[in-house]
Amino acid sequence: MNININLIVSIVLSLAAFYLIYLVKAKTNKFSFATLTALALGLAIGVFFKDSASYLEVVGKGYISLIKMIVVPLVMVSIITSILRLKNLDTLKAIGFKTLGILLGTTGIAAAIGLVIGKLFNLGQGLSYVGVEGFTAREIPSFSKVILDFLPSNPIASIVNNQIIPVVIFSLFVAIALVIEDNKNPEKIKAFKDVILSAYELVLGITRIVLKFIPYGVFALIATAAAKNGIDTLKSLIAVIAAVYIACLLQIILVHTPLVAFVARKNPIKFFKDIFPAQVVAFTSQSSYGTLPVTIKSLVENAKVSENIASFVAPLGSTIGMNACGGLYPAIVAVFVANVFNVDLSAYHYFLIILTTIISSIGIAGVPGAATMSTTVVLSTAGLPVEGMAMVMAVDAVIDMMRTLTNVTGSAVAAVVVDETEKRKLDKAEKQVV
Repeated sequence: MNININLIVSIVLSLAAFYLIYLVKAKTNKFSFATLTALALGLAIGVFFKDSASYLEVVGKGYISLIKMIVVPLVMVSIITSILRLKNLDTLKAIGFKTLGILLGTTGIAAAIGLVIGKLFNLGQGLSYVGVEGFTAREIPSFSKVILDFLPSNPIASIVNNQIIPVVIFSLFVAIALVIEDNKNPEKIKAFKDVILSAYELVLGITRIVLKFIPYGVFALIATAAAKNGIDTLKSLIAVIAAVYIACLLQIILVHTPLVAFVARKNPIKFFKDIFPAQVVAFTSQSSYGTLPVTIKSLVENAKVSENIASFVAPLGSTIGMNACGGLYPAIVAVFVANVFNVDLSAYHYFLIILTTIISSIGIAGVPGAATMSTTVVLSTAGLPVEGMAMVMAVDAVIDMMRTLTNVTGSAVAAVVVDETEKRKLDKAEKQVV
């Protein structure tokens, strides 16, 4: 009887690692510490035990399956709930479309920046993923076919087949119809509205449960990747962190700053000084929702944005079109995954990735694990394997600090642009009356 000592030791140490990850989370109450601990332990197990750690692949793939499980219901209820928050059509028409245009437009630009940085850094080049040998890139249809596929001819089939963009489009129709009916006869749709709001809370609860397993999923996924690629895995992850931070800085310098200077016509240096307290809280808390009170306070008291605009745009910016989580990060991961799986991305792929980031960022950004969910949608649409983002998830805690700061900055910029343009429009109308 042959006994594989390495396998037994590997299993025992993996169980010990799971327990240590649990202790770190329990003692520090810091999710980021637990994830970074999982990263270190997973790398160690993978590098030292190699093939003897292959059993962890099941754990890693199991976690990815849980992520896929929650995406469709999360997208549906998040989008419908987000539009319902607009409350009435007058708000939607007056400042809603302008806000959406800025948030989604800057997210599309962020995705383009992410693609450029990802290509310049050649992220993921030279790495391989367990199971890559059997992977064949899904053929991307023509543009006209893509547009037609985006339209939900059969919403139920789209839900069953995990076709995310048609689900997004269908959810938008449902949300807008709800807002219209809610203004006409709220009693008629009250029951359905209550169901949606309850479903939103329920799905958020399920999402939080799934995300609690991230450190353990990261441990298994990194151990599997390190067993295949050795220390090159760590080098590649450092490159991803650098790429995301540089892309975020470029988004702030090249996109946010001109919007403040030339559209809002305000001093960018003073504006960024005004919202600095919100940026600090965003960076340290890694929560756009958690930063909202500080964001609104900074906008109203420091940047002199009207309270009505700040109270409307900032929460909406925490729900729709986050520049980093919804735009540049999914694009960077797409480049990383394409290189790992040896897929040559064409100009058409890049266009499709940018278009998908814009659409998928509607309604999903304000929920826990937003970047992971948005990235799942983008990879699926671009014909890339969702499993490929496994390695990048290991450094999510480090990346998320800068992502959140960029998201909050984009939201604040949208608020000041909307406020200043609305003030100018009002002044012009008053002058015409006089």
